[in-house]
Amino acid sequence: MKMNSRGQALVEYILIIAVISVVVVSIVKLLGGYLQDSMTKSSCALVDKVYVEGSKPGEGTCVDK
Repeated sequence: MKMNSRGQALVEYILIIAVISVVVVSIVKLLGGYLQDSMTKSSCALVDKVYVEGSKPGEGTCVDK
């Protein structure tokens, strides 16, 4: 008697996607402030303002020159 292996493969793919999602969310949580700061620095340069570093990662702002 042959078992339905398509269902098993689907479950395995879902588990792989779930593990990858958890890893990506964890990395973004850990590095999110630094990513936000780098985006803020780039946008400050585009609008001709000065980047001021915050006390924590992710708290940097743009101020007028």
